[in-house]
Amino acid sequence: MAEIPMNLEKCIRRHDGFLVPILQDIQQHYHYLPEETLKEVADKLKLPLRDVYGVATFYRSFSLIPKGKHLITVCLGTACHVRGGARIVSAVSRELGIEAGETQKDLKFTLETVNCLGCCAIGPIVVVDDEYYGQMRPQKAIAIIKSLEAEEQNAQIELV
Repeated sequence: MAEIPMNLEKCIRRHDGFLVPILQDIQQHYHYLPEETLKEVADKLKLPLRDVYGVATFYRSFSLIPKGKHLITVCLGTACHVRGGARIVSAVSRELGIEAGETQKDLKFTLETVNCLGCCAIGPIVVVDDEYYGQMRPQKAIAIIKSLEAEEQNAQIELV
């Protein structure tokens, strides 16, 4: 599937040339920050490329490598860990065929872990595409993945 290019000029105007929100839009569009796009941003904002890369690598939310369409983040902070966070990571890892920190070759899913999401009272926490799920269990996480896969399948059928 070919990537749809982003209208970078419009993005820069919308954010008044402020770098972080521009990079956030690029990240949202491509699911990572492509090198060529970063070069173009540096050129259009008249910034040294090293400064653009400095910001892109400073914030953990930015990625220089492609991520999946669906981002699954499992909290492994103390409260989530003692309530089974590691079992959730293992189950999701087996289901997707990737380890934490990896992305599927077809770019459908990325699995990440974090040390704390600040929702300890309802842990273990799993975040899927910016939606928080509390009191998670391995089988519930697998059900969410299967639901996303079914949605993808249905979208593909509708396109045909």
